[in-house]
Amino acid sequence: MGNAGDESSDRSRAVAPAAAKPDLSGIGAGFTSPMLATLSSRVFNWSRSGIGPRLLAAVLLFSSLVTLTLTALQLYLDYDREVGMIQTRLEEVGRSTTGSLGESLWSLDQNQLKLQLEGILRLPGMRAAEVHEIADRPKPISVAVGERGGRSVVTRDYPLTYTIQGTARPIGVLHVEATLSDVYRQLLNRALVILASQAAKTFLVSLFIIYMFHFLVTRHLVAIAEFVSKFNLARPPPPLHLERRPPSDPDELDRVIDAFDAMRANLERAYGELREANANLDRDLKIRRRAEEDARASEQRFRDYAETASDWFWETGPDHVFTYISERADAFGMDREALIGKRRPDAAFDQNAEVEKWRDHIATLDRHEPFRKFEYRGRDGAGRLHYFSVNGQPVFGDDGHFMGYRGSSTDLTAQHETEERLRQSQKMDAIGQLTGGVAHDFNNVLTVITGTIEIIQEGLADKPELAAIAQLIDDASSRGAEITSQLLTFARRQPLEPREVDVNALVAETAKLLRPILGEHVEIVTHLGDDAWPAMADPSQLSSAIVNLAVNARDAMPGGGRLTLETANREFNGTDNADGEAGSYVMIAVADTGHGIPAEIRDRVFEPFFTTKGVGRGTGLGLSMVYGFIKQTGGTVAIESEEGRGTVMKLFLPRSAGDATAKTAPAPPPALTRGHETILVVEDDPLVQGYVIAQLGSLGYRTLTASDGATALALVDRGASFDLLFTDIIMPGGMNGRELADAVRLRRPDVRVLYTSGYTDNAIVHEGQLDAGVALLRKPYRKAELSRKIREALGGGGRSE
Repeated sequence: MGNAGDESSDRSRAVAPAAAKPDLSGIGAGFTSPMLATLSSRVFNWSRSGIGPRLLAAVLLFSSLVTLTLTALQLYLDYDREVGMIQTRLEEVGRSTTGSLGESLWSLDQNQLKLQLEGILRLPGMRAAEVHEIADRPKPISVAVGERGGRSVVTRDYPLTYTIQGTARPIGVLHVEATLSDVYRQLLNRALVILASQAAKTFLVSLFIIYMFHFLVTRHLVAIAEFVSKFNLARPPPPLHLERRPPSDPDELDRVIDAFDAMRANLERAYGELREANANLDRDLKIRRRAEEDARASEQRFRDYAETASDWFWETGPDHVFTYISERADAFGMDREALIGKRRPDAAFDQNAEVEKWRDHIATLDRHEPFRKFEYRGRDGAGRLHYFSVNGQPVFGDDGHFMGYRGSSTDLTAQHETEERLRQSQKMDAIGQLTGGVAHDFNNVLTVITGTIEIIQEGLADKPELAAIAQLIDDASSRGAEITSQLLTFARRQPLEPREVDVNALVAETAKLLRPILGEHVEIVTHLGDDAWPAMADPSQLSSAIVNLAVNARDAMPGGGRLTLETANREFNGTDNADGEAGSYVMIAVADTGHGIPAEIRDRVFEPFFTTKGVGRGTGLGLSMVYGFIKQTGGTVAIESEEGRGTVMKLFLPRSAGDATAKTAPAPPPALTRGHETILVVEDDPLVQGYVIAQLGSLGYRTLTASDGATALALVDRGASFDLLFTDIIMPGGMNGRELADAVRLRRPDVRVLYTSGYTDNAIVHEGQLDAGVALLRKPYRKAELSRKIREALGGGGRSE
């Protein structure tokens, strides 16, 4: 009988119930309390303009998915258990009743069969039972109880046999059906209870998370953002303080506030130094101007008409019209024939711009008084602007009749341009020293921010919303690093790696990069000199300089135009070079057909942060970076521009003494390598020191630390063992990083040294180049760059990740 039950189990089947749609509208109707309503109102009012909705949605979505998954798993296990119990009950029916039913069927006792079937039907979950006789006669016996058919049932068919003389003969079939409706009903009720309770719990937990995130983080971030947006150097605010209970130990927000306060103090100090430098410069200029005026007055007091003669002579009639101009005026480009018959005020360029000055001068002429050192601007025969200084003496006849003026003119153009270049050079040097110092402090802060955000990004890999915020901080720190790099380049404090450069090849390669940058509306034309010399320059910085000039040229041609890149050789004898340096130079010219540079701002285009573009369209550091790089390389920059006719920027690079161009393969991307050596870290900035120690520890290194050179030397003298000296260059205490390394090498000649700095001085850089054999890691740096430089300084051999 048991075998018969096993065979019939292959024919068992379960029918899934139809999808139920219970009414859930009443669930949680009375869940709201006054306290919960107040908390929800505050949280949602706050979250409408911040990251609250996104955090709430993420928490709710994730919690709902977890709840649904766990509920579905629990329901599936319950369903499997209930169905298993029904199937076990059916198999028990087959084992326990087929024998007695077979005897009743053989006896043709239908009443007994019905009683036995009704007993089966009384078992839990049974829906119908039926016995059907197998016989070769009309109207075989068939006894059934319950209702057969329908959905959600499990069926079993068991054969009924009777043993005659030791042989089992099949005499009928027992058909049993069990219903699953009660199982589904119980599972549905259980699911509703679980979902309702989990939904309430998820919602309360989400509100609590949002409230705590706002209380601990976002409201302080808003306060920091408002402080930074309202910061004004002219009226610096007090130090930033957050309205919160101070923790027992400083946390991340405290470190951020300390960094902001340190940056604010550095900015205020730098601003004060700049104002003091400007005041000193103005005072020096006033003293010099007063001395020059006194000298000119003293000279003119003892000179007569003949001694007033300078570059050329002139005469005017009583109506102040030129009647004579000496031939020496031709040497200065003056068109004498065009000037004869004109009044001098009519030939002046600045008469309308300086009305008061010319009114006083005309009044002097009308009073027939002598005048000396009257300066004005005019143009020569070719239209070039000149600065003139004139002296005049009235001429009277024997009868006292006024006959006109005789006088001399001096061309002060060269002197004026020299004085302007000197003033501009002094101003640029002062700004360069200031920006270099500010960039150093910024690089220290950016080193910590850049490295810390990498750690945060690794911890937020499974939290895309927070990872996106971390990426914004990373992008901002990268932008800050780019700006400080440009400031250092302008200040000529960026260590260069110059080598022989094939200028034609570099310009041609850069032109390919410019095509997608400039767009299709700008035509790029190259005129490369066939005999162009190799130049001595840093190729990456040179390429960046050309790109900066090209982008400025594109902005000067909003409607499109032509950009021309040209190379040529130039020889300067010391007088035709703006800086007075004789020698052989390679010229790279970048010319555009744009609107040109107005004359009044032409002398300011290389000043840092000076820009004619709108707000948000540029930092004003592009041309400053080009100027600083070319000057640090030993070259010079020249501008030729005319409004409405375009601009030509000419870069003059020193010619290389070699004949062949050194070709270098692109540097491989930095790889994260580990080690086990001991490193002596010398860093005065506590934030940077803590960051370096943490990063080196994560790479497997052991560290010793010191905040200045004296402390580091004390460690060396006590016999501290280490494999590498990793030191900042600029440090307090009277000893810089280079001096510390020299002192350590006197004690340990074989020690390896790696320098780091956000600002280089003459300690390791001379004439704009790193000293031979010096390894430098520039701030700010990332973890991969730190690991690669450490392994290079130690001679390689680390394990890559």
